[in-house]
Amino acid sequence: MYSMSNTIAITPSELSTAVLHGYLLGAVGPRPIAFASTMDTEGRPNLAPFSFFNVFSANPPVLIFSPSRRVRDNTTKHTLENVMATKEVVINVVDFKMVQQMSLASTEYDKGENEFIKAGLSMVPSDLVRPFRVGESPVQFECRVTKVEPLGEGGGAGNLIFSEVVRMHIHKAILDENGGIDQHKIDLVARMGGNWYSRANQGMFEVPKPLSSKGIGVDHIPAAIRSSSVLTGNDLGMLGNVENLPEPDEVTAFLEEHNDLAAMAKAEDMTALHLKAKEFLMNNDVLSAWKALMIKQ
Repeated sequence: MYSMSNTIAITPSELSTAVLHGYLLGAVGPRPIAFASTMDTEGRPNLAPFSFFNVFSANPPVLIFSPSRRVRDNTTKHTLENVMATKEVVINVVDFKMVQQMSLASTEYDKGENEFIKAGLSMVPSDLVRPFRVGESPVQFECRVTKVEPLGEGGGAGNLIFSEVVRMHIHKAILDENGGIDQHKIDLVARMGGNWYSRANQGMFEVPKPLSSKGIGVDHIPAAIRSSSVLTGNDLGMLGNVENLPEPDEVTAFLEEHNDLAAMAKAEDMTALHLKAKEFLMNNDVLSAWKALMIKQ
């Protein structure tokens, strides 16, 4: 836990928009990237990335991204202008193989300049909307815009673009054996603060969701374990996500199989037992961690 005496308190209205913008982007991430393809009323393509983006509904399928007004001069971006005029957009996801081209497309080229060409990306005709798809993107969403919600009128203000998906295109190469999207194969990238990005499949880990079962909660973990100098908040969270604690006979049988734990218990070396439990937790073996911890309970 961070020491509260070492934090700074910030009131947004007391900062310049540029400084506040930096804090927000540095603290909220990784952020998925909407590589948005639009077309103006003259039929000229435009392509630009936005990291104020996510999926917000499955029924109906709705993605929302937000082109902000420019901080420096309060002007609007070509993507927003095109969407307001045509009510259509293709949102392409960004994988590691195309991240440099995506970055190049973020350059503020003159209106009418084709970022597909500037970034060397393939223009693939869509089925149901006019903007082109990015052929290099592993998943492309053809969308009709149902609403644009301005969040303000000054520089830095966002504009929420509600984009209802009318057709998806998924490259077969990223699918697993069950037809789902393999999170390693899709190799997504996301935005961090400044010039930094995050590559999803280089740091993925699983955290079982407590949806199908009701965990006992950290508050029901014995105080001697909760106050451990070895176990972290993450460790306690894993321990609290079990429905029931091991029975005494299970702990006894476990102890008979682990002579090293028996020696620790005999010596009443709680630190060693907690370190052993932490080792089990690092291997996602929560039940064994609990059995190790309950030897001296």
